[in-house]
Amino acid sequence: MNKVIRIGTRDSELALWQANTVKSKLEALGHQAELVPVKSTGDLVLDRPLYELGITGIFTKTLDIALLEGTIDIAVHSLKDVPTLLPKGIVQAAVLERGNYYDILAYKHNQEFLAQREATIATGSLRRKAQWLNRYPSHTVVDLRGNVNSRIEKLAENDWNGAIFAAAGLQRIGIEPENTIGLTWMIPAPGQGAVMVVALEKDKETLEACVALNHKETEICTSVERRFLNILEGGCTAPIGALATIEGEEMTLNGVLLSKDGKKKLEVVKTMPLAKSDDLAQICAESILSRGGRRLMKDLQAPNVAPSVFSTKKLTADQLQLFNAHTRVASEDFIKTSPSRIAPALLKSPIENVIITSQNAVESLLKSSAANSLKFKNIYCVGRRTKRLIESRIGPVKYVASNAQKLAEYLVEFMEGLEATYFCGNRRLDELPDIFEKNSITLNEVEAYSTKLVPTKVPEEVKAVLFFSPTGVESYLIDNKRDVTAYCIGETTAQAARKYFTMVQVAKIPTVESVIDLVNMDYGE
Repeated sequence: MNKVIRIGTRDSELALWQANTVKSKLEALGHQAELVPVKSTGDLVLDRPLYELGITGIFTKTLDIALLEGTIDIAVHSLKDVPTLLPKGIVQAAVLERGNYYDILAYKHNQEFLAQREATIATGSLRRKAQWLNRYPSHTVVDLRGNVNSRIEKLAENDWNGAIFAAAGLQRIGIEPENTIGLTWMIPAPGQGAVMVVALEKDKETLEACVALNHKETEICTSVERRFLNILEGGCTAPIGALATIEGEEMTLNGVLLSKDGKKKLEVVKTMPLAKSDDLAQICAESILSRGGRRLMKDLQAPNVAPSVFSTKKLTADQLQLFNAHTRVASEDFIKTSPSRIAPALLKSPIENVIITSQNAVESLLKSSAANSLKFKNIYCVGRRTKRLIESRIGPVKYVASNAQKLAEYLVEFMEGLEATYFCGNRRLDELPDIFEKNSITLNEVEAYSTKLVPTKVPEEVKAVLFFSPTGVESYLIDNKRDVTAYCIGETTAQAARKYFTMVQVAKIPTVESVIDLVNMDYGE
């Protein structure tokens, strides 16, 4: 090869080390090479975290342009900075043998802060921030940008306990902070510790020259890591870690996806025969996606978009997964319940007719008395879930109705005797007492639990609200608008909602999942 291979690189000390390594390897193979330093947007914009810049491949775009314009022949990158999909016309020419792939913590003074509630750690990486907060949720993580040297200086100048670095970066430029801890528990970025060389697809001569630079095991491992990242559709704006290792004829992939605040973490570890390594990334990524990863990625990709649906009851991760993929959902508890103290003497006495209309009442009864000491002859309830709870914890239910009004109408006709004891909440909104009074039936109301309203202001963009009790409707109305569609878990809740909302939908079955089905029908794909 007669031409001089022009090597494009960023001009930081670490980037120049990597580029010079490639230059030396090419020259050892008999080729001529020269460096062409280029500044990237990531080097120029240092006052904002990387994930706020919203650019995938922020450290590679400038070199990509130089490559496509023909001002350089190859570009050298830290592999972890390279997008999983290269620009059209640019291909991977080689991956150098990987160095240390772990992160390390450089700290001041001592390690006592690791056991303390308050501490401040610096990093510009969203992945490192999320994993640190997952492990140390009460700590503060501040942004740290710049090249390795400037970040070391900032650590010394600021009142931080420590800062996180890639171990390979420090080792390659010969910086050894006095106090460091290897963060072997922190899953590295896909490709961390490796160097990639890219070239134009049409430049066969240059590609041929780079073949001998490639380290096969590193190429295989980092390809699996990057495939995992690609399936999750993550970039600089998603906290994703992946590490593939080979031992004998087997490959193990450890992958993780977290929320930005570290509160949610989905991890997978799987080992497969090396011959099937092409399938490993897909299997691991699908494992994470199926366990809440799709919803988490959706939240990460559009964190500032207001939800179109709001639930007045905090939903579980499994329940959130039931919504159509494009529907944005948020949830908060609009009411809080706490058990009341029920007089022991009352529960020790035999009670002929007992009425229970909520699971909260069941839980309160069981907190006040052992189930085997309750002397209830006939138990009547509302809701099949309440019925199942009663029968599993207390005893058989004589009759169950879908709402309090229907239960009252049944009891007027068929209840034994003319007196019943109703274990209810302090804010009950049902018609049962009124119906009993009109029919001269004595109803002894016992406050089994108390309900506190916890109103929350929902975003203006919300068009649909999920309600699970009349009290939830009451709480919502304190701070929010009425021009939304109300999706209700049952007829009792719907009756309360109809007083205030024009559009009211009622679930066919009184379950959270049935309410979500209603929303999906209206907010279809």
